[in-house]
Amino acid sequence: MSWYGKAVYAFGAAFIAIGVALLVVTAAHGGGVVGFVLGALFVALGVARIQLERKRGR
Repeated sequence: MSWYGKAVYAFGAAFIAIGVALLVVTAAHGGGVVGFVLGALFVALGVARIQLERKRGR
């Protein structure tokens, strides 16, 4: 795997971690639509980027 592929996986994992953190912090502070939406979007972005890299690698 090239450095580019590793970087894509690392950034995808980072986006997923940021999204989960946003969801946890938002829930801990009583909720809010913006926090939940942004958290879900970050998780979706990370998962989609990893899936696209997997398909590209084949």
